[in-house]
Amino acid sequence: MTDTAPPRQVTFAQALAYWLKLGFISFGGPAGQIAMMHAELVERRRWISEQRFLHALNYCMLLPGPEATQLAVYIGWLMHRTVGGVLAGALFVLPSLGILILLSWIYLAWGALPVVAALLYGIKPAVVAIVLAAAWRLGSRSLRNGWLIAIAVAALLAIAVLRLPFPAIVLGAALAGVIGGRLLPDKFRPGGAHGAAALASYGPAIIDDATPTPAHARFSWRRLAAALGVGIVLGLAVWIALALLYGRGSPLAQMGWFFTKAAMLTFGGAYAVLPYVYQGGVETYQWLSATQMIDGLALGETTPGPLIMIVAFVGFVGGWTKMLFGPDHLLLAGATAACVTAFFTFLPSFIFILAGGPLVESTRGNIRLTAPLTAISAAVVGVVVSLALFFAWHVFRLAAPPAQWDWAAIGISAVASLALLRYKAGTIKLILACAAAGLVVSYLRQA
Repeated sequence: MTDTAPPRQVTFAQALAYWLKLGFISFGGPAGQIAMMHAELVERRRWISEQRFLHALNYCMLLPGPEATQLAVYIGWLMHRTVGGVLAGALFVLPSLGILILLSWIYLAWGALPVVAALLYGIKPAVVAIVLAAAWRLGSRSLRNGWLIAIAVAALLAIAVLRLPFPAIVLGAALAGVIGGRLLPDKFRPGGAHGAAALASYGPAIIDDATPTPAHARFSWRRLAAALGVGIVLGLAVWIALALLYGRGSPLAQMGWFFTKAAMLTFGGAYAVLPYVYQGGVETYQWLSATQMIDGLALGETTPGPLIMIVAFVGFVGGWTKMLFGPDHLLLAGATAACVTAFFTFLPSFIFILAGGPLVESTRGNIRLTAPLTAISAAVVGVVVSLALFFAWHVFRLAAPPAQWDWAAIGISAVASLALLRYKAGTIKLILACAAAGLVVSYLRQA
């Protein structure tokens, strides 16, 4: 039954409590995190309407950087001005940074333990299920007609078969949206008939389709210049301070510059930029080994928050390995380097949202501008499916020769998918259950 009563206004403290909670439970990568935000903010709490949510999401998909983090910043900014956006993004990111620093310390101080490998064995199939379920939910909202489904299939083939770079897929989808918006405007209009029906089932939202853009979110060139200027000056000031304190050639200064460049290349999520991070971290600067890079990816997959937070692991191991503050302060060196890499990786995302958000708000209802974003949203569904297939290929095959299917992992993932799609299981409970299953399977194999 639809709730026709408008929800109560959200206080600043209530919003901060939610963003902090999300930072601790946001497993499943960007697709899973976006699905969590949609279920909580659009469907249950009704802080923002379906169309406003998708409009913001489509903009975030266009940007380099972690789209789920950017979406949190956008909604926080829309509701509670600049301070709301900054704190929403910070609280979404900080739990994963703290957890990854702790895990990195344990990893380097005590090494890999068999029980950890067993836990990871059960969690990885759960991640496959989480991404597949998120792709299903995104597709059910975005693929409202045959044209958008065709764009999603084309994007899947482009990235999985033709190996086209994600920016090229985004540009191709945007071009299809431009053409579709002119020739078939009803097919590329945000929401559409199915979207409207879905929206009606949730009831009115605090930020609804007809809610006027708040004063702080209205576009002006002065605000754009101020947001860009403050962000650039902040980044330069921190980098200059590192260069003056430790030298331009020091690992901390190198990390600041390198991860600023990496942040500009993260179209398509963390996996798109990992080859660049691997080349710089392992081959160029030798902050860590290839084996450590792979282990760090496994840790990143099983911790909450943006997957790109693996850069914190790279920074931690680099600071530890280079003994930035001497052999007696390895933990301090690793934690400092992890914070530096996280700061320079995420700073551009905050700048993009706080500077560009007002311009995006001004495009609502303009079919010429929203049609490309609608097409891009459809293409992203195909890209997320390709990510799930990538996960499955590596998780469901045994590494030991001869290569064969790991039926235990496939079974764990199948049960997890059923729990998510049919029974709406919570992510935390699912992760814990799959971790326990991994322990059992590993024990039986060794017995």
